[in-house]
Amino acid sequence: MKRTLVVGVDGSPESRAAAAWAAEEAVRRDLHVHVVHAWLWQPLAVPVVQDRSVEARRAQEILDDTRAELTRRHPRLSLTAEVVPDVPVPALLRAAKDAEMLVLGTRGHSALAGFLLGSYGQQLIASAECPVVSVRARDGVARPEPAGDEKAAEGEAVAGGEVVVGQQGSVEESADVLRFAFEAAAARKVPLRAVRAWSLPPVYAYSLGSMWIAEQLGGLEPFEKVALEQALEPWKAKYPEVDVVAQVEQGSAGHVLLSAASDALLLVVGRRIRESALGPRTGSVAHAVLHHSVCPVAVVPHH
Repeated sequence: MKRTLVVGVDGSPESRAAAAWAAEEAVRRDLHVHVVHAWLWQPLAVPVVQDRSVEARRAQEILDDTRAELTRRHPRLSLTAEVVPDVPVPALLRAAKDAEMLVLGTRGHSALAGFLLGSYGQQLIASAECPVVSVRARDGVARPEPAGDEKAAEGEAVAGGEVVVGQQGSVEESADVLRFAFEAAAARKVPLRAVRAWSLPPVYAYSLGSMWIAEQLGGLEPFEKVALEQALEPWKAKYPEVDVVAQVEQGSAGHVLLSAASDALLLVVGRRIRESALGPRTGSVAHAVLHHSVCPVAVVPHH
């Protein structure tokens, strides 16, 4: 059974852009695409004429139109589609529970309020157990990767561009994020730029032991370079075909990543899974790049 990629659609131009990106990614990685439209009959408590059968038919038309378009572009694509009788967040979270990734569309302006599901987009990114990819669309059209046809997506390298990944924390903490990024770069046959941003911490933020190690290495930047190389080492061994550029830069992680990904095909960041009294959170770095990145952003949950 093929691994599955789930994409949420609602009939908007943004969701069509997300579906198009999802189909290309599925062809590239040999995944099955499952298209989901969440629709729940909810009579309004206002004097407005509603017709359940008409709305149900419209929901099915959204799926039929999406299926037809994706099949036209990718005749051999493995594809299923369903209308889920529920509100969007729980419907998509259930559908993506065992998926490789969940794909959402976002408008080409504004912030998280621009997701195809409105405020639901932020909830999905913060709560999903799998990576969530936000595909930015301008005027309802996703920025296509140069190798957009099925033949190129199946085996040829994407011309130009690279995958950019933000690496934070220890080898173990960044493993899931780096795995996703290396897989994406390998599938596209493009280089991977691994970025580790750092800033001067308050003296108490580093233990005496850490400060001693940094001192032996000649300062904090060499210390950060060693940490990045250690995190990359097992993945470089597993994906020797991927050319890796390691970049360590002082500054805000969000700003450094956005600068590095200005011409990227995909930007990959992590989201730490943690309990919070305020509910699931995306994290400050993911929040920043989701607001401002012009390329698709993959947010990968990790412990």
